[in-house]
Amino acid sequence: MNLDHYIEELKTLVNVDCGTQTIDGVATVAGIMQALWQREGWHAEQIDFGEKVGPGVFVSNRPKAERFDVLLVGHLDTVFAPGTVAERPMSEDDTRLYGPGVSDMKSGLLNILWAMRELDAADKDRLAIAVAMNPDEETGSVYSHAWIGELAKRSRRVLVCEAARADGSLVKARKGMAGYHLTFSGVAAHAGNDPEKGRSAITALAHAVTAINALTDWDRGTTLNVGVIRGGSAANVVADSAFAELDVRFWENDEYERVNQALGALCEKGFLEGVTTSLKRVNHKPAMAASEATQQLMQLVEQAGKEEGIAITWQAVGGGSDANHTAALGIPTLDGLGPIGAGFHSPAEWLDKASIEPRIRLLKRIVSML
Repeated sequence: MNLDHYIEELKTLVNVDCGTQTIDGVATVAGIMQALWQREGWHAEQIDFGEKVGPGVFVSNRPKAERFDVLLVGHLDTVFAPGTVAERPMSEDDTRLYGPGVSDMKSGLLNILWAMRELDAADKDRLAIAVAMNPDEETGSVYSHAWIGELAKRSRRVLVCEAARADGSLVKARKGMAGYHLTFSGVAAHAGNDPEKGRSAITALAHAVTAINALTDWDRGTTLNVGVIRGGSAANVVADSAFAELDVRFWENDEYERVNQALGALCEKGFLEGVTTSLKRVNHKPAMAASEATQQLMQLVEQAGKEEGIAITWQAVGGGSDANHTAALGIPTLDGLGPIGAGFHSPAEWLDKASIEPRIRLLKRIVSML
């Protein structure tokens, strides 16, 4: 492969501000990917998910197929705010590339393209291949998960091309995740003249944090984190409103059911007399577990690695991806099939240049063996 050509294409994707809420930027990346695929002679169309997010892109060599042999999945969006590219556009040193989304997951999108570019004509004729690129993975795929789910149900297996871990491992399991907003409504009062007339939403929030933390089960890997809180108007006013954002992670979907029911019961009961608490779930991804069919797919990947001289190791990771959704549908799903990278969601994000070509070969080999 021509690594310089790859890096030039990657630069056109990384040097676009395309956080999920930067809809024009996501649309720009979607347009670039659509054009690259069309140049290769594949069917490529944009998918409209409404006004609140950018478009997705659907690609296939056989778009009208009832069943796909494989669905390859990647996302177009990042977590970074407008202006990030101006501050730190894509850069490189001898061994690594840097920039917003360089490994999460612009390189994964390109690796799919390059692997299919190099796929033997006989395999392209034999297989029905679909590619789904969504615009809102970083905020839970709220608008696109049903679309990806419908494609997954028509597919025999799913390969998600998020980055491989820093040690080169692929991903066999991911924690499930859920996000909640808690809103506390109390009664305002002057903190000096008549504090007894007030009902503090902030005090209720404080009680809620400790009660929520108590639902954690470290042994089973179930964690709850109140990561954002807001409330009150002035130090001398008993706060009549407060707000919290909660993140829940779990290896077992049964654990999620336990936590979800407990949260509902706690908030219905309330945390302070005179303060009401409303609970709203804003996103949810079920846990991705390795089924028997997925384990068979893992064996195929390991065989592909042997044939390409690439050592295959596996990790279970705490972060979620679209693999969580497709695995929960019972479709054999693996993740981490992009190049090696780390530092996701941070200014330190990097991509290992030496891993790009081997991971393209690996993905091409896996698809050829399906």
